[in-house]
Amino acid sequence: MKGDKLKEQDLCPPPPTQGLMKGDKREEQGLGPEPAVPPQPTEEEEALIEFHRSYRELFQFFCNNTTIHGAIRLVCSKHNRMKTAFWAVLWLCTFGMMYWQFALMFEEYFSYPVSLNINLNSDKLVFPAVTVCTLNPYRYNEIKSELEELDHITEQTLFDLYKYKFNTLLASPRGRRDLGGSLPHPLQRLTVLPPPHKARRARSATSSMRDNNPQVDRKDWKIGFQLCNQNKSDCFYQTYSSGVDAVREWYRFHYINILSRLPATSPSLQEEALGNFIFTCRFNQASCNQANYSHFHHPMYGNCYTFNNKNNSNLWMSSMPGVNNGLSLTLRTEQKDFIPLLSTVTGARVMVHGQDEPAFMDDGGFNLRPGVETSISMRKEALDRLGGNYGDCTKNGSDIPVKNLYPSKYTQQVCIHSCFQESMVKECGCAYIFYPRPKGVEYCDYRKHSAWGYCYYKLLGAFSTDSLGCFTKCRKPCRTGFSRCCPYRTITLSTIEEMELLNSTSSLRS
Repeated sequence: MKGDKLKEQDLCPPPPTQGLMKGDKREEQGLGPEPAVPPQPTEEEEALIEFHRSYRELFQFFCNNTTIHGAIRLVCSKHNRMKTAFWAVLWLCTFGMMYWQFALMFEEYFSYPVSLNINLNSDKLVFPAVTVCTLNPYRYNEIKSELEELDHITEQTLFDLYKYKFNTLLASPRGRRDLGGSLPHPLQRLTVLPPPHKARRARSATSSMRDNNPQVDRKDWKIGFQLCNQNKSDCFYQTYSSGVDAVREWYRFHYINILSRLPATSPSLQEEALGNFIFTCRFNQASCNQANYSHFHHPMYGNCYTFNNKNNSNLWMSSMPGVNNGLSLTLRTEQKDFIPLLSTVTGARVMVHGQDEPAFMDDGGFNLRPGVETSISMRKEALDRLGGNYGDCTKNGSDIPVKNLYPSKYTQQVCIHSCFQESMVKECGCAYIFYPRPKGVEYCDYRKHSAWGYCYYKLLGAFSTDSLGCFTKCRKPCRTGFSRCCPYRTITLSTIEEMELLNSTSSLRS
């Protein structure tokens, strides 16, 4: 029907027209038709928006929509393969350089770089602590009775080895069979087997250069002493190619055992009058007094005096350099009181250290010879290390698995010595006399601990190779302040009167 056809035409939306005239537009607005609704995508078309049929389409979509320079050229120039290849190579090179820069940035970041800042200041500083020792542990007259047998056997050994005769040696020296005397662990001369014939010929062929050192040692034997464990099941010889080294180490070994038996009330262990060793003491031209120093006894270096330590009420301050400022000491040394076979030098032992650090005279000290005036320059240095990811250091030693046996703050040397003493007590059952001993532990003596020498030399070898782990456990402190010092001037007195007056005197200026 005609009416039905008109109704059907009303249901279909009119097709969109382009280029309508102004009048037509007014007519449409006048008629008031509804705006055209965009067609809804089919199920297949909707899937194409979310997923691409191939990687080629995905790549083309990426190149058309990305903001990366040059990517659109890979699609636009697809009909020219040479041009496409050029842009592809250029695009890959730029991407490679970008990721290379990223790799460098991440590598630098995760390497935790640090910057080193050095500041030189000449401000007023706290003067460091200065420890001076007599270089003589005991007066020989006081300990001569304890050392008489040891000295006699040592003199006899030196006579047999090098025909060196002491003034105190007996007129009729004993035979070699009585060299050991009644002391345990006697010195023994061990025969060294000659090398094979081929080895001797190879050695003579390669030894074309003459050694500058004099050959004073015997090549057909070594000298040493035997050490065994508790049940004598394992023994070894502590030998030396040099007879002098062997005698000195053997003497030192027996001397340590004698020290452990001396009473704590020995006169040499008591504090001597300061005037017996130090004639004059001045700091910045002002005289010192008893409140400026403290005293302790070292088993090898004798009576030691520490000036300006942490126990002083008023620490010394220094701001002016020069020999007329700082600490000036005039020392007296008595060579006749030295133990002849133990002390090889005369003078004084000096060490400069921090107020809250112990004086390790073996590690950081140096000797001053008598009869001269020595000036020492010093420079203070402070070092801050970064912990965490930047380095392996400790703030105060609380995280170190080693107990501090020294009444001082944590330092690496304090930890290393405490670690060795801890191993001595654990493995040998006694304490080494050169380090502080824990409570309830005795010092080593072969009369009470017959195998301590065997244990000590075994531990010493393991300590040198870090088998004990002391160097691994004892990390460096994060903050370290130390003073570098070195003798830079030595003046020898020339006149006879001054030489006679200061023949046994050593002066220290710092």
